[in-house]
Amino acid sequence: MKARVHVMLKNGVLDPQGEAVRHALGALGFDGVTGVRQGKVIELDLADGATETDVAEMCEKLLANTVIESYQVEIL
Repeated sequence: MKARVHVMLKNGVLDPQGEAVRHALGALGFDGVTGVRQGKVIELDLADGATETDVAEMCEKLLANTVIESYQVEIL
């Protein structure tokens, strides 16, 4: 089984990497971009019997900093 976890900064948390990307896009001539939020995607290969609850526990304990990040689990 595979799982994909999408981790993003929560709304209201400053995103300096996203702002740097937005600025760089403007410098390249892409003036229509008014905001960028950057996150990460983590793909997991899981043993049979693993559940979405197990993946959520992994996120809570290690994969996401739940103080400033939110996550979404996708079972593939």
